[in-house]
Amino acid sequence: MKNFNIVFAFIFIVFALVQYNDPDPYLWIPIYGYAALVCILNARMKYDYYGHLAAIVFCGVFATRLMLIKDGVLDWLKIYHAENIVESMKATKPYIEYTREFGGLLIIILVMIFNMIMYKKAGVK
Repeated sequence: MKNFNIVFAFIFIVFALVQYNDPDPYLWIPIYGYAALVCILNARMKYDYYGHLAAIVFCGVFATRLMLIKDGVLDWLKIYHAENIVESMKATKPYIEYTREFGGLLIIILVMIFNMIMYKKAGVK
């Protein structure tokens, strides 16, 4: 678990650093920074159930919003036929940015859930 959390802390720190040129870095740097902090604390054996739960709830609500808004993830799937999201972002294609953001939130949620399951199995409260 320690190595898993060190790897994901590094990944989330990198994600936070590349947000500097995002249209809304004030939102994404703290989100990825928080995920990195939770992973760092886990690696130092300072597991916090409520810290994980807060990340899951916040990211889950935000991801749901990104899925349902105009030009969100559902529109990307249905209207734009899951167009390639690794191309450069254009103002005419906001669904690319929303889908990428959704993916980042999903990664955070999965890491938090995995940690909660593993710590529960280990008997940590």
